[in-house]
Amino acid sequence: MREPTRTLAAMVAEHVELALFEQSLGNIEGLNRPFGDRVADAAEKTGGSVLFDVRVDGDSCVQRMAAIGYGVTGTAIIVMGKNGQLGCASVSGDTALLVAALAAWNASPLSEQARVDHSATASILLARLRSSGHFARF
Repeated sequence: MREPTRTLAAMVAEHVELALFEQSLGNIEGLNRPFGDRVADAAEKTGGSVLFDVRVDGDSCVQRMAAIGYGVTGTAIIVMGKNGQLGCASVSGDTALLVAALAAWNASPLSEQARVDHSATASILLARLRSSGHFARF
């Protein structure tokens, strides 16, 4: 029986997970590096770029969420649970607009970021990812 073909976006997410796993093995004396540093390192190691890194306020399980973009190949979303555990998933078409909105917010000047609340967009993105079967354990 032939193995089902994995999508390019799913393979990207797997590469990001591997980069994050390698980082966890390299933690010195059990100390984790900051989430943003880990995401940036994973993006560099996998040939992507960080689109956003935001706090997720009001969620009982997730405290941070970031996206790494790979051009036409796809986007990987990384979440950090309240317990420090990381998870990764590829983004599907129905969440692309939310990712783009958060990326635009992240690229805006700090004065604009302070005026525009991104938390609703981040919460909706996380809810859509969960409804599609991602991050259920968080």
